[in-house]
Amino acid sequence: MVKKEIVSATKLKKELKEAKVELLSRNKKLKLSVKTEAKKKVNKKKAVTKKKVDKKKAVAKKKAEAKKKVDKKKAEAKKKVEAKKKEEEAKKKEEEAKRTPEEELEEQLTEEEIIGFQIDKTDMDKLVNRVTEMIASYATKGILQNILWRKLKLSSRDGSRLALKLERLGMITREKILEKGRWTYKLIIRKAPVSTISIEDAPCLICPVETKCALNNDISPKTCQYIEDWVFVELKTNKSK
Repeated sequence: MVKKEIVSATKLKKELKEAKVELLSRNKKLKLSVKTEAKKKVNKKKAVTKKKVDKKKAVAKKKAEAKKKVDKKKAEAKKKVEAKKKEEEAKKKEEEAKRTPEEELEEQLTEEEIIGFQIDKTDMDKLVNRVTEMIASYATKGILQNILWRKLKLSSRDGSRLALKLERLGMITREKILEKGRWTYKLIIRKAPVSTISIEDAPCLICPVETKCALNNDISPKTCQYIEDWVFVELKTNKSK
């Protein structure tokens, strides 16, 4: 009986030990499982948080990109406006640089004031004849108005008004040109005035036999020595000019 009890106690002790080991193993597994679940929860929470952060970042990035596009468009629009403004200013400056005293005078004066222009103590008919004859001497090449005014000793203002008057009367044309970096006008003859100077010395005006002069008579312009001498003198005078 004693031996059986001892065996039973040993077996019990062994079973108890095994149960203890199993319990420890279970506890260990349980703890590991709890830790794993906790870790999973933490990781899941982290993943959710990261997802939210990433979503916020993505939204923020889209907003930033949209703002960047808007800012870029605004900058481009502003750049275009500034470029257009600069272009207009440059064009305005270019137009102002092209403006001449005549253009300013044309804005200030009426047609009556231009056509009726007079210079004090000056015979305007003689001056007009002289100016147009000088311009005509340059034929289709024309002459720069500032050179002409210097030759005639006229001020730039008087010369400009005179040029406008001659243009209005249809005697000359004005061609706007760029000369040495400055805008001015070249004056070209259009219609020379009728002048009586060239016939003032014609012998026919005081010829004593003018009443007998005819193409088929003995006294004829074809054989007149007076006319021949007069023409020779005129040609010589014009050549010397």
